[in-house]
Amino acid sequence: MQTFNHLITTRPHQVRQVLISDLHLSPDEPALVQAFLALLDDCLALPALKRLFILGDWFEVWLGDDVYLSLSEEERQTHWLTPLIAKLKALRVKGCEILVMHGNRDFLLGQPFCNLFGGELIDEPYSLIIGTQTYRLEHGDALCIDDKKYQLFRRVMRNRFTKWYLLNKPLEKRLAIADNMRKKSRQSNANKATHIMDVNKGEVDRVLSHNDALLHGHTHRPDIHSTTDHKIRYVLGDWRLQDSDTRKPKVSAVIGAVVETDSDAQFSLAEFEYLV
Repeated sequence: MQTFNHLITTRPHQVRQVLISDLHLSPDEPALVQAFLALLDDCLALPALKRLFILGDWFEVWLGDDVYLSLSEEERQTHWLTPLIAKLKALRVKGCEILVMHGNRDFLLGQPFCNLFGGELIDEPYSLIIGTQTYRLEHGDALCIDDKKYQLFRRVMRNRFTKWYLLNKPLEKRLAIADNMRKKSRQSNANKATHIMDVNKGEVDRVLSHNDALLHGHTHRPDIHSTTDHKIRYVLGDWRLQDSDTRKPKVSAVIGAVVETDSDAQFSLAEFEYLV
């Protein structure tokens, strides 16, 4: 697997699309925030970049757009989200589309927040043509059908009425609900077999029956899998701080990139690293 840095230094004019997932950004993890800003700087330096996809769990938790939109101008000046919005807006002004998908942690993210930087909230699954092949993009949690309790929870939380109910609660109540959900999720996952929280092979085969390739995140298990009928499942990696107790801590992630030439377009996974 090549590094993203190598890709942007050797083939900058050919990188057309960048795809990322599972950043889990929050003010409690400033290294991850700085790493995302560094990636945006890389994207701004790419002369022919057309699209940036964020395929869910952009944020560790998202309690509603109003948490930021209701801030005064003075409060926004020192908010941790403001530099991200500024960089994303600069990328959009440059001509790069920014397409954002819900994850299981930020399903309350709305189009009003994306409007701040000219982004577009997209539904899953999303169909993307790369060369002559059709890629199915999704966050990945809907593929984990062996986890029946989670799938029920997912259906309830993604329901339009549930979202309306949550967003009309006071922020303090939403904070309490989110904290309680995280605690229950940690307790539940601790008692689950590992394979239950991974994708279901039959479900992967089903969704790939009308596509050439599948790309998702969520599982935090970056890899390239071939199916029995020679189709491919790409898994993006989560963003994580490594070697935090050393002199050279770094943030690393496995991301996706689409490289185009005059005659061809190819997708590949790449390693992204940011030295803190």
